Amino acid sequence: MDSNSIPLSLDQEQAFKTVSMILERAGINFTTGKISNQIAENKTVHALIGRAGSGKTALLSSITEKMLKVGVEIISGDFEVNKNKNKRTLSVLAPTNKAANILRMRGVPATTIHRILYTPVYDPDYEKIVEWLIGERDEKPSIEGISEISLKRAWEFYSSNKSIPGALAAAGLKGSDFISGWKRREEPLDIGFIDESSMLDDDQLNDLKEIFSTLILFGDPAQLAPISQSGQMVFDKFSPDKKSILSQIHRQKSDNPILKLSNVLLDPEINFTDFEMLIKKISTEDDRIVWAQRVDVDLMSRSPVLVWRNATRIRLINAFRAVYNAPNDRLLEGEPLICDGLELPLKHRKKRIDLEARGLTKGANVIYLGPGKKTGFSRLFVVGSESPRLSAASIIKIELPNEGQPFIPFAAKMGAIFLHGSAVTIHKAQGSQWENVQVFAPDIYAAAQTNRVESDLPLWKRLAYVAITRAQEKLYWVIRSRLSKPKVSLSTSDLK
Repeated sequence: MDSNSIPLSLDQEQAFKTVSMILERAGINFTTGKISNQIAENKTVHALIGRAGSGKTALLSSITEKMLKVGVEIISGDFEVNKNKNKRTLSVLAPTNKAANILRMRGVPATTIHRILYTPVYDPDYEKIVEWLIGERDEKPSIEGISEISLKRAWEFYSSNKSIPGALAAAGLKGSDFISGWKRREEPLDIGFIDESSMLDDDQLNDLKEIFSTLILFGDPAQLAPISQSGQMVFDKFSPDKKSILSQIHRQKSDNPILKLSNVLLDPEINFTDFEMLIKKISTEDDRIVWAQRVDVDLMSRSPVLVWRNATRIRLINAFRAVYNAPNDRLLEGEPLICDGLELPLKHRKKRIDLEARGLTKGANVIYLGPGKKTGFSRLFVVGSESPRLSAASIIKIELPNEGQPFIPFAAKMGAIFLHGSAVTIHKAQGSQWENVQVFAPDIYAAAQTNRVESDLPLWKRLAYVAITRAQEKLYWVIRSRLSKPKVSLSTSDLK
């Protein structure tokens, strides 16, 4: 590895060597720096798996950096050059926009799986601008309505920040100007790295195997499998020679109390009571772990309380709205939402793909900004999206305790469906991270009482593991079903 790279643990080094050998067979040699122009005919799938803190993301980042240095081209979803068919390419993908954004914040040019399954149809005039920016065209384009000053702004932006949407925005162009349509990908791709692959189901893996010649999955075996997978993750079925396992916690993260707790959960001897007592003890020694007597309502507007039971989620949502005196007939600006899918007919397929490309996919974290200009539309802020502000036809559902039908304060005939986002099930939280996370401990205790086991690990341990590893900085272990009083009113002033 490079001298300025973070030192790798022994199992990271071994995993790096294994992936390097796979890529060498595919025609990409890190040692000589040479790459073949021919994509490998034989398809390869390999899984690199490890617990939280074992360095999966650091390894993914290091390998991606190596790929770029030897001349492999990244397909990030911003813009795809189709002219040179001999170029070797890499796509770094994640199942959700939030997970992709976490990688982007760490310097890895990632996009969503969905975004790579569909390709944009570019406006030919504006495509010339992009080709000029990325060096595919020497001559500065001359386009009616685009001034020299606008082109200069685009050039200066792209020189310092390699973002095509950002450069076009600097020139005064919107994505809707540049992209005239969408289509299902027809051409196969070369190499794909898939982060958070524990969230994949068999159908998604088969789609990816059809598209990519070489596929490397990065995943955590201790997380929760998709509901459709009956407790089994896609890489559980791989033979041992198709998996590299990271078991050592990376030394840079060894003092993190959140990761210490996550590793304790893998001890078969520890029970729920012992684990809670350990949390209480650590909370007296480290302020990154909080033994909380009640839910902090101020945190709920930006990071949901994580629960197991749906009834708990509904109760907390209604308690949150009651604390802020939210009216029954509308939402307050700043209330959090979770996208639960898109209901659009086939004739609006382009609109569906456009919204999904901007991050409005199932599970996306969204903040309500107010009603839109059209009836049934909402102004929204999609957390983690490169272009977060948009307006969309919305169907917003707020479930009520002991009621069969949800309360709908705002609804179009069709559009994006939203649930309230102040409390979320741990299953839905996978792939997301927040600076502060509150875990509702009574639900974890209830799971422990069921004695359920998934893939040789008690369900309560999987739930606790996923929940606490969603926290980037601080973990709140909430032991009582109570809410604090808000210190500040709901606002959108923090959204940028």
